[in-house]
Amino acid sequence: MTGTTATTPAERTAPSPGTPSRTPLRGRLAVVSVMLGIFSIVTTEILPIGLLTSIGSDFAVSDGTAGLMMTMPGLLAAVSAPLVTVATARVDRRVMLCAFMLLLALADFLVAAATDYRLVLVSRVMVGITIGGFWSIGAGLAGRLVRPASVGRATAVIFSAVPLGSVLGVPAGTFIGDLAGWRTAFVVMGALSVGVLALMLLVVPPLPPTQVTRARLLGTVLARPGTRFALLLTFLVVLAHFATYTYVTPFLEQVTHTGPKAVTAFLLIYGAAGIVGNFVGGALVARRPRLAVSLAAGLIAASTALLPVLGGREPGAVALLVVWGVAYGAVPVCSQTWFARAAPEAPEAASVLFTASFQATLALGALAGGAVLDRVSVSAVMALGGATAALAVVAAVAGNPGVRGRRG
Repeated sequence: MTGTTATTPAERTAPSPGTPSRTPLRGRLAVVSVMLGIFSIVTTEILPIGLLTSIGSDFAVSDGTAGLMMTMPGLLAAVSAPLVTVATARVDRRVMLCAFMLLLALADFLVAAATDYRLVLVSRVMVGITIGGFWSIGAGLAGRLVRPASVGRATAVIFSAVPLGSVLGVPAGTFIGDLAGWRTAFVVMGALSVGVLALMLLVVPPLPPTQVTRARLLGTVLARPGTRFALLLTFLVVLAHFATYTYVTPFLEQVTHTGPKAVTAFLLIYGAAGIVGNFVGGALVARRPRLAVSLAAGLIAASTALLPVLGGREPGAVALLVVWGVAYGAVPVCSQTWFARAAPEAPEAASVLFTASFQATLALGALAGGAVLDRVSVSAVMALGGATAALAVVAAVAGNPGVRGRRG
């Protein structure tokens, strides 16, 4: 979400009185620690995608059942985002960030040591709580960690963790899993989370709450036409993406007949394309938000719908994964921008609603894709995902967003 979220009016607001004193170096390190925390969370959340068949095989569960590893965190994050934010509104935000990083590390180590699939699902519940709580609190902290003139740049750094984690987490985890087993990938993520926790304890200053986000404020923001439009776009695009991408590894193995090393290479190519898409989408959405989301949804629709047709051979699959990666790389920044523009004066409330809606739809997409996979085929999953993304294009073109606080 780099480049765009940094420009919203709320994020340019100077910190309120009582913000802890900051030195430039410590402020930058604190920003980096929050960015690394989000990177760890995003990577841990989507890590099972590239390891889905290996994990399912070890526990003797179907690919669709293994997809619950994606469903559980999304559902819990959707619930915990508003609940945790409201319930802990008066607790020091530094304490909460550190608590969530500890919970994430424990979740990673638990799944690495799990002897039963039910323990894996317990760990994914812990991941979901971490996602909802850390995201809702950490996304708007830039103004409290650095001086006012550096808020925009700091916000960009924090949100750069989203595309990096989203598009590199799967291939990196798959690569580690191929080298040393899928459990090692989770051990590595647990160790990274512990390192981020240590860094936060060293460089993040005390952050007593300065603004209380109440349930009434969330309801007020949710009632706005711009917010409802953002919810609709997020629902359709994210549903289409995660219903399909969660099962891209089974598709490559069963339809493209690609070996494990080639799957890793293909996902790395997808990841590189996604980073490009993030920056292109961030630049475009600042000027033409409707066009940006329409293009992203349209490219996802085309690439997923064509995979069953052209993805039987490796060149066709790679080409479509590149298009898909560029398209999805733009989705988080487009979605978050619509929410931010709907409530420029309430950034934490907008962040909570964005997190909750994104995660709930992610979970629903993984669940729906798994049901279709188990009952029909992985090619049917791709076709239905393409149709859903096409509906997002129609909504983006025909809808009336009613966004307040629009810039550009």
